[in-house]
Amino acid sequence: MEIIMPGNEIFRAVHESKKRYIIMKGSAGSGKSVDTAQQYILRLMRDPGRNLICLRKSEVTNRDSTCAELLSVIRRFGLESYWKFSVEPLSLRCCNGNTVLFRGMNDAKQREKLKSVAFRQGKLTDVWFEELTEFTRQDFEIVDDRLRGQLPEGLFYQIKGTFNPVSANHWVKKVFFDTYDENVLTHHSTYLDNHFLDEEYKARMERRRRLDPEGYRVYGLGEWGESGGLILTNWRAVPCAQDLSFYDDVAMGQDFGFNHANVLLLLGWRDGDIYVLRELSMRERDTAEIIEEARASDFPKNRLMYCDSAEPDRIRMWRKAGFRAVGARKGEGSVKSAIDWLKQRKILVDPACRQTIAELGQWRWQRDSLSGEYLDMPVPFGDDAMAALRYGAEGWRRPAALAVMKPAP
Repeated sequence: MEIIMPGNEIFRAVHESKKRYIIMKGSAGSGKSVDTAQQYILRLMRDPGRNLICLRKSEVTNRDSTCAELLSVIRRFGLESYWKFSVEPLSLRCCNGNTVLFRGMNDAKQREKLKSVAFRQGKLTDVWFEELTEFTRQDFEIVDDRLRGQLPEGLFYQIKGTFNPVSANHWVKKVFFDTYDENVLTHHSTYLDNHFLDEEYKARMERRRRLDPEGYRVYGLGEWGESGGLILTNWRAVPCAQDLSFYDDVAMGQDFGFNHANVLLLLGWRDGDIYVLRELSMRERDTAEIIEEARASDFPKNRLMYCDSAEPDRIRMWRKAGFRAVGARKGEGSVKSAIDWLKQRKILVDPACRQTIAELGQWRWQRDSLSGEYLDMPVPFGDDAMAALRYGAEGWRRPAALAVMKPAP
């Protein structure tokens, strides 16, 4: 059976490479993840004996990313009869015996689970690190060490990492982009290279280019981020304890949205530090759908949820659903006041909170076009998780409110 999948010419070098490491950075909308999914489906159907593991830092996020991309390819090209999909455990199995597994590396238990993976036939030959910058260098090396031993003729080992670039100080840049290695193919793509994008998406990017040129350079052109003009630099991505009893207090923050993201954050407070534990980010969903997803994602009902007070009807819907939703205080100077307070704390973000990490890496002060100096006003774009963070921390930054921060009985 000959399968033809249309693609973007920018990825041809990736398709033809047999190097051990394919490291693909690019902007949002560049098509790198879609192209990667297509090529894996083709490769697994073509080469018996190959097996693939798809990795996200948090295992559960594979469901809506790597697994969703692969299933989309299978359905889009009418290949359902060649593949069997399993929910528990999450996996795909081709009719030729090749298998796709989905794993995470968020803690020691998940890492051990990865070490014990075995396949009915063939060996682990391919690894896809989606959002590679979520992982530590140690995570990467643990997996790299698994790809060893003699393979049948025609097969080869390959690790592919796809990601949107973050800080220029990240280990991925230093290891793969700043030094030459004949075993590495580095690749760069942007949304401008993706000929399948709709005009509405391109228009949103153009708006970002006008409103936030520095953020556009990272988000739109896929360049490495710098610290100039960033609002918050006092944060880092580390696995955060999900046991709520670990924290002195727990609260939630929510920024309502529809055309832009509706973001709900679960936050922890311990010894004066803020922890971003969990994130729910959804677009073009009504409030009832978001509430159902929050329930399914185990966001606690007995903790205060600070929301955008400009939408009282939505707050009432959350209350009716059993959540302790209240309106956050807004007014002149409230944003700057919240930012000043956040700057004085250490902020720890679980790697699974992708939207929060992406926004922290590009949330900037506006810049005066004449003087070039930064203004005391954030760029009013791409700040949905930042608004949720500001709202969710309200009870901790206002001492008078701390008394009401205890869970409901």
